Amino acid sequence: MQLGRDVEITWLGHSTFRIVSATGKVLLIDPWTAGNPACPDEYKQLDNVDVLLITHAHDDHMGDAVAIARMAQPALVVAMHEICLYLEGQGVDGCSGMNKGGTQTFEGIRITQVHADHSSGLNRDGTVVSGGEPCGYVIEFENGFTLYHAGDTNVFGDMRLIGQLYQPDVACLPIGDHFTMGPREAALACRLLEVPRVIPMHFGTFPVLTGTPAALREHLDDQSGLEVLELEPGTTLR
Repeated sequence: MQLGRDVEITWLGHSTFRIVSATGKVLLIDPWTAGNPACPDEYKQLDNVDVLLITHAHDDHMGDAVAIARMAQPALVVAMHEICLYLEGQGVDGCSGMNKGGTQTFEGIRITQVHADHSSGLNRDGTVVSGGEPCGYVIEFENGFTLYHAGDTNVFGDMRLIGQLYQPDVACLPIGDHFTMGPREAALACRLLEVPRVIPMHFGTFPVLTGTPAALREHLDDQSGLEVLELEPGTTLR
């Protein structure tokens, strides 16, 4: 297989990431762009997505899933089984629901669904519809580079197993507090994962999300080999 380019990771604010794989496939994790106040204007509308991934059913993670799926027509839409059933009912094609521990492969990209410690439900006209359970994803790209997107979660002991099983090169971890773990808990998550690089996410979007990358660094001051990659929305890492 021609591996070609480096993997490109672009943070779109909150927990939304646009990733271009080693062979040019475009992945979008947690499609919340048009309604996301942190998302740069040039990424509000996306019409080029090959794989759409959703960690859980809250609007700040899948609020634009239907609109983007209809516009971009991704070949694959990955989510918890219950979310995929809902999306199919909205006319979304390409859904491939799965559950924790399962892996599916898309053109050389391995996508594994893993545990997250949170809640998941769709608020539709004042009625909460089940979105199954929340999850995270471990994505191994064509060139072997591996990314762990934790979704919304608190720290949990089995993050050590995620590190042992998949050995991610970078972890995208929430640090905002209130709805997810804060910097102190995220620092423990880094230790459990034994990951060399972390991208903080799910902070600063709203005033209640008070955790900061600086606070995360303070809790990691004894971890000499760990990089905290603090991004601005729209920034791309290669």
